[in-house]
Amino acid sequence: MRMLIMGAPGAGKGTQAAALAQAHGVAAISTGDIFRANIRNATELGLKVKALIDAGEYVPDDVTEAIVADRLAEPDCSSGFLLDGFPRTMHQVHFLDRYLSQRRQHLDAVVSLLVEPDVLVARLLDRAAKEGRTDDNEDTIRRRMEVYAGQTAPLLFHYERQGLLVEVEGSGTVEEVRQRMLEAVAARKA
Repeated sequence: MRMLIMGAPGAGKGTQAAALAQAHGVAAISTGDIFRANIRNATELGLKVKALIDAGEYVPDDVTEAIVADRLAEPDCSSGFLLDGFPRTMHQVHFLDRYLSQRRQHLDAVVSLLVEPDVLVARLLDRAAKEGRTDDNEDTIRRRMEVYAGQTAPLLFHYERQGLLVEVEGSGTVEEVRQRMLEAVAARKA
């Protein structure tokens, strides 16, 4: 299985990605985790990414695409993968399409977690307080939602037209959302 998990910031992608990947025996790849590791290690990429994330902006397509291509080339991705946080722009969609096509591969499903905006803001503010994440203050959260709506949400329409979109209600307990998600992906495979 080759899958994507999408949703606005705070929709629960990171929380649900591991369970979905484990259920299908594939690698879970989070571009956010890759970026945060570079920030923690103060790499050149990390310093560049930190400034962008702190401003609520996305990392440029070419940088993100190169990181994803390197990660997808790792042996644990040979039987499939779940991408969390990629693609976020149409440029990245086309990059991923070309990447997979060159390897005679394709996506099997695109899971979209749907959550009301006010719930998202509350979740992200709570996460910021618990984890001390500088990229989760209210102004930055609202900016990230604007960027998501403007750049990323249209990708869902693209995947819907391809028949890949699996929409899942993302409100409720972690377990409730996980169960709905696993059932929806299983129904898509059937």
